[in-house]
Amino acid sequence: MKYVIASNNRSKREELQRILSALGIEIVTARELGHEPPEPEENGETFEANALIKAKAFAEVTGLPAIADDSGLCVDALGGRPGVQSARYGGDHDAQSAIDLLLSELQGVPMEQRGAYFACSMCCYWPDGKVVTAEGRCDGAIAFERQGDGGFGFDPVFLCKEGGCFGTMTDEEKDRVSHRGIALRRMAELLAQ
Repeated sequence: MKYVIASNNRSKREELQRILSALGIEIVTARELGHEPPEPEENGETFEANALIKAKAFAEVTGLPAIADDSGLCVDALGGRPGVQSARYGGDHDAQSAIDLLLSELQGVPMEQRGAYFACSMCCYWPDGKVVTAEGRCDGAIAFERQGDGGFGFDPVFLCKEGGCFGTMTDEEKDRVSHRGIALRRMAELLAQ
């Protein structure tokens, strides 16, 4: 059974495939199906709203069920920023620049005030309009400097409460504790029903 991922992010695709393959789901991209990926405007005020916007757009273009996630980093000392703007934080879609900006904004903030969490809203949208959503959250803190080069986005500076920096974890270790891994396992349970 094929589901289209509502993203062009290779790392996200691999993560979805690792977790959903047990259900016999094959994750494909719009391009693999011969479609130009849509670029819907993510103008929702919540992670869930943005995930739905993306999933619906990809399902409409491909005619397949589409799985989208909207995830972000919420930092206590920044009043929850960057939040739903995480992918656009710093303005240029460059992870290194976003990390530099984050570390700059947190300069001088002691570790006990560097609390943060990753949030993920996962949405599966079928061409007939059926929708299933799942949420995941991973608590932690922001490191003072990058650690490792694994993962993507803010992973090299996120210290997970469950032990370790996302940037130094293997894919399997991260899948067990990450916001996306939690949301995907919940989504897998709902899809299995």
